[in-house]
Amino acid sequence: MNLKIDNNMIWLIGAACILAAALVIFLNYRRTKKTMNTIEQMLARADDVRFLEKTFDESRMSALETKFAHFLTASAVSAKNVAAEKAKIETLISDISHQTKTPIANLLLYSELLQEADLPDDVRGNAEAIYTQTEKLRFLIDSLVKLSRLENGIITLSPKRTPLLPMLQSIHDQLSPKAAEKGLILQLRDAEHIAGISAVCDAKWTAEAVCNLVDNAIKYTAQGSVTISVTAYELFVRIDIADTGIGISEEEHVKIFSRFYRSQGARDKEGVGIGLYLAREIVNGEGGYIKVSSEVGKGTVFSVLLPK
Repeated sequence: MNLKIDNNMIWLIGAACILAAALVIFLNYRRTKKTMNTIEQMLARADDVRFLEKTFDESRMSALETKFAHFLTASAVSAKNVAAEKAKIETLISDISHQTKTPIANLLLYSELLQEADLPDDVRGNAEAIYTQTEKLRFLIDSLVKLSRLENGIITLSPKRTPLLPMLQSIHDQLSPKAAEKGLILQLRDAEHIAGISAVCDAKWTAEAVCNLVDNAIKYTAQGSVTISVTAYELFVRIDIADTGIGISEEEHVKIFSRFYRSQGARDKEGVGIGLYLAREIVNGEGGYIKVSSEVGKGTVFSVLLPK
């Protein structure tokens, strides 16, 4: 009999414990749900810019409410400061671009006039040097302005499905005279094949990146050719710019994309070491990337891979 009573007591105690645990779980669930609902309301009001520290009743949420209000205030001030700094940078960049354009154009013009005049050889060499350095300065300022606008969000990339042939044909036509001056052949391979290929990219800025790569290939190739070709895969498109130039050592493959880096073998060539950096920033911003394959003395292939 006592054993039966003991068993009943055990069952009652066990049932009571289970009910108590269930009640605790239920209360915690209600408390958590209420907390989440309050936070959700706070976020909704913050999105609508209607959040005030005294909007909600004094409760266990008061500490979170106060911290959240302070966070939102600090975030708003920070966003306002960032916007003001961006506006200052945009103004500064525009001023630099505008104020330097005319002096550089005049320097180029007068140095060209000097080269056309009847001058001694040493003076003519100085005039040519002035022209070359002024052209380098113009390219540097233009590149820095473009890069600064990209990095500061003043200019945003707008990738969309774009046929590649018109862009590559324009680059080919633009740089062919420069290649011809050096006795090089600039060729766009399989134009009919490229006509059916598109990629998701910003046509204007992708053209800027590819143009920099082709210009570099011409610059560092003494003889032979520079070839532009396109290969389409299921998920992406690859644009190759192959040259028969001086090549790049393996240890420099990563360094060449750094800002202002100049390869040891290219110090005697024109350039400021920003073209590859700018090209990489543009392509990365479109969800693509650039890779290089090269050996010293055996030419270089730069590959631009873009989403399809």
